[in-house]
Amino acid sequence: MVASVLPTTHSRGQDPAWEVPAAVGLGVAAVLAAGMGPVTVTLLYLAAVTPALVRSDLTVRRLPNRLVLPAYAVLIVALVAQGVLAGQFPVVAVLSGLGYFGLLFALSLAGGMGMGDVKLAGALGISAGMLGVEAAVVSPMLAFLAGGVAATITLVRSARGTHIPFGPFILAGFWAAVLLPL
Repeated sequence: MVASVLPTTHSRGQDPAWEVPAAVGLGVAAVLAAGMGPVTVTLLYLAAVTPALVRSDLTVRRLPNRLVLPAYAVLIVALVAQGVLAGQFPVVAVLSGLGYFGLLFALSLAGGMGMGDVKLAGALGISAGMLGVEAAVVSPMLAFLAGGVAATITLVRSARGTHIPFGPFILAGFWAAVLLPL
């Protein structure tokens, strides 16, 4: 389905041709949607790594730590800046990140998610929470809705036990929550 429309082969060390334009497009759209502020730094980082994360999860079923974990360093700086500018601790962002991380961690214990999904969800939850409660709620809802539809289609078309990479759906839900007016 999704994997069939994206290129899966590329030269070692080179990104497929669609990744840079996709990252730039996400970055521009994020700035237009969120304006300039501390959250913009996190959105730009996430825009830069989203295409590579999608490709990696679709092709090798991994969300590399080298792409996901730096988001937390960017988030710490952005959270501190947002707290200083707002004059209060960004509670919604932290609770959103902990909630999304915790939900996917519980699902990973049951064997339904990988730890890459868990780590990515925490970062996306914090980022969405920095935008507000609506984005923090809508992001995981859209991810699970899209992932559920894809899982249903896959189950109907294939044998049981087929694994579906969830990273692209987590990212799609996040970007929809960021870019759609709520």
